[in-house]
Amino acid sequence: MKIARYIDHAVLKPAMTPEEVRNAIQLGIDNDVYSVCVQPRDIELALKMCKNTNTLVSCVLDFPHGCGGAEAKRAAARAYAEMGVHEIDMVMNYGAAKGGDWAVVRAEISGVVEEAHARGVLVKVIFETCELDERTIREGVDVCVDVGADFVKTSTGFAAKGATPEAVQAMVSQAAGRIRVKASGGIRTINDARGYVEMGAERLGVGFTTTPALVAADEESK
Repeated sequence: MKIARYIDHAVLKPAMTPEEVRNAIQLGIDNDVYSVCVQPRDIELALKMCKNTNTLVSCVLDFPHGCGGAEAKRAAARAYAEMGVHEIDMVMNYGAAKGGDWAVVRAEISGVVEEAHARGVLVKVIFETCELDERTIREGVDVCVDVGADFVKTSTGFAAKGATPEAVQAMVSQAAGRIRVKASGGIRTINDARGYVEMGAERLGVGFTTTPALVAADEESK
């Protein structure tokens, strides 16, 4: 297990300057992460920097609240995919999910999936699991499977809590191999990272300031 190849290196803080974004993206490339996950404004820069490296580019969509609506989500997915991103991390309308309005949730996710998959782009659906009970998490996984999303993801990293073992376990067990799981938010130690991978997570969302320490700890322990 090379932990770097599980990492989506998150460069998402809205107050970052262009120079800070550039430095953070380079940090991900230097640590051989699977992807850098950026704000839409930084897609072009990330694609340019990651060209001819092992690192892909993912971006967030309707982040961090997920309240933009189906048409806005669809239009954004089309735009980002046409720009050349490899993966999209969209935020579920988790308020609608919490209220049991699954028709709204389904329509929003399916629109993004349709636009992204038509252009060869993977879709991860962020749940914000700290706001949802286990039953809702499990129902959300089933909806994501039904509409053809590629990953379910725990958290934005901007809410009260990020990934927890309980949330990841609920996602992994409900997924049952039908969809992949990304643990994200609050992953700060190598034990956290390895623990989630051992539970079945196939991707880890890690803040850019944490990536070097995780990768170093992984190398040192081999």
